[in-house]
Amino acid sequence: MAPIISVQNLTKTYANGFEALKGINLTVEKGEILALLGPNGAGKTTLISIICGIANPSGGQVLVAGHDVVKDFRATRSMIGLVPQELTTDQFETVFNTVSFSRGLHGKKADPAHIEKVLRALSLWDKKDNMLRQLSGGMKRRVLIAKALSHEPDILFLDEPTAGVDVTLRKDMWNVVEQLRASGVTIILTTHYIEEAEEIADRVGVINGGQLLLVEDKAALMAKLGRKQLILDLTEPLERLPDCFAGNGLTLEADGCRLTYEFDADNEQESIATLLTRLGENNIHFKDLSTRQSSLADIFVALVGAAK
Repeated sequence: MAPIISVQNLTKTYANGFEALKGINLTVEKGEILALLGPNGAGKTTLISIICGIANPSGGQVLVAGHDVVKDFRATRSMIGLVPQELTTDQFETVFNTVSFSRGLHGKKADPAHIEKVLRALSLWDKKDNMLRQLSGGMKRRVLIAKALSHEPDILFLDEPTAGVDVTLRKDMWNVVEQLRASGVTIILTTHYIEEAEEIADRVGVINGGQLLLVEDKAALMAKLGRKQLILDLTEPLERLPDCFAGNGLTLEADGCRLTYEFDADNEQESIATLLTRLGENNIHFKDLSTRQSSLADIFVALVGAAK
């Protein structure tokens, strides 16, 4: 089956010569959740804007369900819902009318029952008759999400959807995302909250300086680039490690009271058992031990740092 989104050698250069995107290649499968991570100015929003037809590429091609986003704009845009970063809404219109109007803009017939379903899912139903200017920033963010879902899109883009909003909205948002995933909707999100990507995404892409550094299955990425550590709090401090432990991933911290051991998760039990036996043979004893695995945030920082 062909991917629902295909990005081929995509570039974007502005009039001042700034290269926002540099040869991006990306495919997104129907029904998956892809998280795009990157620092401010990395190119995430530019990439989303081009796929959604808001900005024109300088080179390359983007296909959505086989349709070119430039040549077949109406066909591709009708399939896409977008939650932008900016709060752009008509302040003097009601919530219900705003969301209903957005559905009509995408060529869909009026469907009050669907609008009600979306508003209830986002805890907005009791605000349906309120004007936008009467809502808090978090509530306005919910309205943007409702507008994006109003025309029942096959693809949903979430550009920093939970930036600056409360925990309740984040929880509501991810509940809706899970329901959409179950119904077959493809979701691409950008976020500064890397723990959200770690929890919800199927694949993770890291973009920096207009270049896509990698796109990998989340579990495979964690296994390949993540590190596992065993931390041992010693009974008595050591001045130095015996020479026999040199080069095996064991580190003595500055105060001499803690050992840190980096190991291969595939041979976890064997490597730890061997280490503990050798420590005992060298009369090195510990009073406590714990393990730690690198998070997606650690991997992201390492990748972006290496690309500078």
